[in-house]
Amino acid sequence: MQALKRFMLGLGFVLLASDSFASNSGAEYNIANGLAPEVKWQSISVLKAFQGDFRILSTKSYHDDEQAKFSPIDYAVSWGMFADPYFAKQISVRQYDRFLNWKMKTLPVSPQQAMQMVSNMHIIPANPDIAQQIKQVKRGDLVRLQGELVEVKDRNLVWRSSLTNTDVGDGGCELFRVRSIQLIGHHPL
Repeated sequence: MQALKRFMLGLGFVLLASDSFASNSGAEYNIANGLAPEVKWQSISVLKAFQGDFRILSTKSYHDDEQAKFSPIDYAVSWGMFADPYFAKQISVRQYDRFLNWKMKTLPVSPQQAMQMVSNMHIIPANPDIAQQIKQVKRGDLVRLQGELVEVKDRNLVWRSSLTNTDVGDGGCELFRVRSIQLIGHHPL
């Protein structure tokens, strides 16, 4: 009887796992896989070109939220002075529900300047190769990203990138379709 219960529990887990995999692999997930939208109510619009060198502070993958159809991963990044490993390793981060909390014990610049050098980026791959490459990035990597900030529409969802590095809170993140990713270096943080 115990063996039958374990088998049934195992079978239930396999069915749940296969259902969640299937839900992430359909046409609604084309954009997250670096493909063009096939579903008529989905669109992606370019707002402006965007590029830079960013230190990866943390990454967080998403599979089950509504935005996972477009952005399978978020990068917590620093740039400018905060991309220097000396400062980057002093930044502690927490990513959750497409949000980022970060802190440093002592800010070397004003809080307003510091807020402009750390961000949570929602990454959208521009093609299937980029869809694979964005998953390989690790904490401490310094990467050069090129692409564009975008707006995504899906039925009742309108998800629009921030266009400035001075805003914070809901809507303050970059929705970044990445066309090129290059590893510049790595420094353990």
